[in-house]
Amino acid sequence: MFSLEFFPPKTEEGMSELFETLREAKKLQPGFISVTYGAGGGTRDKTIEIVKRAKREIGLESMAHLTCVGHSKQEIKGLLDEISTSGIENVVALRGDPPRGEPRFVPNPYGFRYASELTAFIHGSYSLCVAVAGYPEGHIESLDRETDWGHLQEKVEAGADFIITQLFFDNHHFFTFERSMRERGVKVPIIPGIMPITNYNQILRFTRICGATIPDKLVKDLEPIQNNLDAVHRYGVKHAIQQCEELLDHGVAGIHFYTLNKSKATGEIIRSLRG
Repeated sequence: MFSLEFFPPKTEEGMSELFETLREAKKLQPGFISVTYGAGGGTRDKTIEIVKRAKREIGLESMAHLTCVGHSKQEIKGLLDEISTSGIENVVALRGDPPRGEPRFVPNPYGFRYASELTAFIHGSYSLCVAVAGYPEGHIESLDRETDWGHLQEKVEAGADFIITQLFFDNHHFFTFERSMRERGVKVPIIPGIMPITNYNQILRFTRICGATIPDKLVKDLEPIQNNLDAVHRYGVKHAIQQCEELLDHGVAGIHFYTLNKSKATGEIIRSLRG
């Protein structure tokens, strides 16, 4: 099963372009799409609008991201009521990133502190499928990987149905992470997250933000072609195909693609894997 992640655009023009992309994405027959939730919950209305329209108008099974940031428990309940009564059956439960300009996460005094608490609330109150985030290289705020993976175990024990991982470019990180989670008794599916490299400088920014690393070989190969977008695109697609083939041979239940609202590279990868 392949799934695709998108984010809410900032403008009406961007929204129109996104829905054109979603219509094209439908041809790839993804198992589901997910739509992110801006830092501080800033895009919550757009997130819910997109998942509702994507399912109603295009027929894409859709999953809404939902974060603890900036929301009281009552506000979270209102959002979940809207999601569940709209026919959406899936959510990604996240703690969320601090609002732009704030150095660290500060929980709402009337809200949830952790994704595990949000997961437990959803699991106990709604008939929704709940995904949570996993970090093969550890969350950027964690003291170490083992501590972070312990927190993920708590999210699963709180009722998560499956895990979607942060992006990574070396499958060794995923295999180590997956093995550790299985040794901890985690049995739910773990879906690796893959982001095709299509812009060298962009991927450097993303990895700095999320704490993922780029293998030295990729850096060495990409630096000489970094200003040739076509060459970077071809290299990135080829690397992602190789990653995905190895992951599928390993027996993963699916692959989740971070599309950056563009379906060309993801489409090339999926068609190659199916071909």
